[in-house]
Amino acid sequence: MGTATTTGAREHARTQEAAADVATMPTRPAAASAIARPDGVLAADLVHAEVVAGGGYTHLAVARGTHVRLTDLTGDACAHVLAYRSDRPFERLNVADTVKVQWQAYLTAGHLLLSDQGRVLASIVADTSGHQDALFGTTTRARNEQRYGDGSAQGPSPAGRELLALGAAKHGLARRDLPPSISFFQGVRVDDEGRPTFLGSAGAGAAVTFRAEVPLLLLVANTAHPLDPRPAFTVGDLEVLAWRGAPTDPKDPLWTATPEGRRAFTNTLADLTARGIA
Repeated sequence: MGTATTTGAREHARTQEAAADVATMPTRPAAASAIARPDGVLAADLVHAEVVAGGGYTHLAVARGTHVRLTDLTGDACAHVLAYRSDRPFERLNVADTVKVQWQAYLTAGHLLLSDQGRVLASIVADTSGHQDALFGTTTRARNEQRYGDGSAQGPSPAGRELLALGAAKHGLARRDLPPSISFFQGVRVDDEGRPTFLGSAGAGAAVTFRAEVPLLLLVANTAHPLDPRPAFTVGDLEVLAWRGAPTDPKDPLWTATPEGRRAFTNTLADLTARGIA
């Protein structure tokens, strides 16, 4: 049956929903997901499970303490990440401060994602990739049209900014609310002369896990890195798994790992306490 009639369209939609081979979509409820859980995480604690196809995006708002794991399933994923306070989204990731305050451009386990208010949005608690980029942002439509022939969100080579704009719109945010992003799984290093070198992927199975230190909104675009030298648009599947957990507290070694981090955590707790969240 075709989709030219309402009845045909309904049957087609129901067939698609029931198809066993639809892998790149959220699993509801997350507890029913076939995605392997980390050790010690119960199925009942899962709050989100999804595989994002290459050229796709996702968005999720999670409670404080939630852990979100991104996994490069094929070695060709590239996760461009933006973070916001979900309860006050005008407070958002500031990549410049994240790098400057922590004296580190290459973010990995033990580093923090800082807001433009000097507070901790999320901490990186695990990283088996080591390939990331906090300097070059994501791709634009004009750049992808020049490089691949198309950069529209629904096209064959969507730009990261177009995908992030779609995710932002789901939460009442506009293009002007998109700051520079951080990308994971396709690495870049800069030499002493300021010249970037594209490292490519750490390989299939690489993963990074964030811990939400505030009520958190994450936007994730899975699209090619702007410095990827390959002539064809090449992006693999990205797995997203989230589960309930606890935020960092003053007894956690990460709280006092650096003076800069301690101040950011103190600022965060003071704000959350004043608002009745902590």
